[in-house]
Amino acid sequence: MLQNIFKPEQISLDQLNLRCKNTMAEFLEINFCEITPDYLKASMPVNHKTVQPLRMLNGGASFALAENLGSLAANLVLDREKYVALGLDMQGNHLKPALEGQMVYGIARAYHIGKSTQVWDVSIENEKQELLCVCRLTMAVKSIA
Repeated sequence: MLQNIFKPEQISLDQLNLRCKNTMAEFLEINFCEITPDYLKASMPVNHKTVQPLRMLNGGASFALAENLGSLAANLVLDREKYVALGLDMQGNHLKPALEGQMVYGIARAYHIGKSTQVWDVSIENEKQELLCVCRLTMAVKSIA
């Protein structure tokens, strides 16, 4: 994994959460809660918005958390006046269920940050730090101009 890619002193979690107003992230109650030089972390409740009929975390909700988290992380390392990172591919494995009433946490770490692509690892854990889902997100880097 790449290290020292973020500058936490220059990134406000409040601004990241505000940026997600009126989006799927807000609807799913995804909250960006920690940033370090090496990763970005967000939480999401397992509730009526994110469960499947068996009252367990829906796999699509896990992927939505991974996509929102990885996409925002990818764009934080770019000069946003010149470039944008857009989702190109995502793969994942569901390893363990999370039950309604729990909180899950996604952690995005970079494998590769290139000129035209980025590859991110997003792991989703429960409150006991047990691994629930692993995702690999590939982002296409496009020029805005």
